Amino acid sequence: MKSIREIYKVGKGPSSSHTMGPECAAQLFKDAHPEADGFRVILYGSLSKTGVGHGTDRVIRQVLAPLPTEIIFSPESIDGCHPNTMDFIAIQGDKETATLRVESIGGGDIRVPGQSHLDSPEVYPENSFAEIADFCKWRYIETLSDYVELNEGEEIWDFLLDIWQVMKQSIQDGLAATGTLPGGLKVQRKAKFLYEQKSDDMPPAMVEFQKIGAYAYAVAEQNADNGTIVTAPTCGACGVLPAVLKYAQDTKGFSDLQIARALAAAGIIGSLTKRNASISGAEAGCQAEIGTACSMAAAALAELYNQNMDQVEYAAEVAMEHHLGLTCDPICGLVQIPCIERNAVAAMRAMNACNLSYFLTGSRNISYDMVCRAMHETGINLNHRFRETSEGGLAKVYHRKK
Repeated sequence: MKSIREIYKVGKGPSSSHTMGPECAAQLFKDAHPEADGFRVILYGSLSKTGVGHGTDRVIRQVLAPLPTEIIFSPESIDGCHPNTMDFIAIQGDKETATLRVESIGGGDIRVPGQSHLDSPEVYPENSFAEIADFCKWRYIETLSDYVELNEGEEIWDFLLDIWQVMKQSIQDGLAATGTLPGGLKVQRKAKFLYEQKSDDMPPAMVEFQKIGAYAYAVAEQNADNGTIVTAPTCGACGVLPAVLKYAQDTKGFSDLQIARALAAAGIIGSLTKRNASISGAEAGCQAEIGTACSMAAAALAELYNQNMDQVEYAAEVAMEHHLGLTCDPICGLVQIPCIERNAVAAMRAMNACNLSYFLTGSRNISYDMVCRAMHETGINLNHRFRETSEGGLAKVYHRKK
């Protein structure tokens, strides 16, 4: 399994697979072909159908500038390839001099078929939660965060502390911003409004939701506005984990280092899901993005509250289990409706999953490895209309307001 650094990437929204991945691919191809005097890029599958709303064409042109770039939105899907596939073509004069096929596999990562040397190294020998749990019992390791330090070294804490600072900044920036999000849907920013609501009659549970919801909205709205966020595990699901951790720090006084340890546990869940299933909405629906984010957040909370490893696993499992089948149907191909609201709902569900794990872990029948496999099977069998193509669900039935 790869480093948890692969899960947490600092970048600009709105989509890790549609903007961050293609940006990386375009830079790779540009650097390899300085002789070109122009480029042609063909986008397939989900990249073609929601690329305009996600800004795929914009970011590719920015990277390949100042050379002219033709973007072709192909109606085809390439058999045997990820739904987010693109072909780069270098042009010199009137001739095509080089081509490269790249898959944007989610979370900002890319894969080049046949070029395994570009893959990042494996860091963890274990590739399932069961293997991790067995190893930790054998070595008397009690927490996932200690397991992370054993494999990644003490320097991982500096990395995670930096990640936490970016997460907190994205909340702060989102809470301070007002106005309308770009893209034409005229979606108003709501984080600041939600955060500032005051009432002496609000019960504690509603105050909790207000704060967590405002934090999740803040980060998700920053993402939708092309702001700087941290993938956790993707741009579209970036608000869930920082929202619950910021609320926990606010109310319980956890140190930044304690939060970093929670991020380490969450990173293991994200890495396992990415390896054994998917974190790509185009491949497996929103269950792969929001479902994974919710599992990461639930595990992080369980780690933060000193629950044992079985409880951490159960929290992650409950969170994923109740997102199975969740479709990815962004209206107009924008990461706004239902994506922003979904971050807030998933953050609250992560809190609930952690609470259930505290009481009921001993009675569970399903492991995280099982629910991860179930999510993947469910995702690949979803109709393509519900996998980030904006051709079904809410995206199909929505009628633009006059």
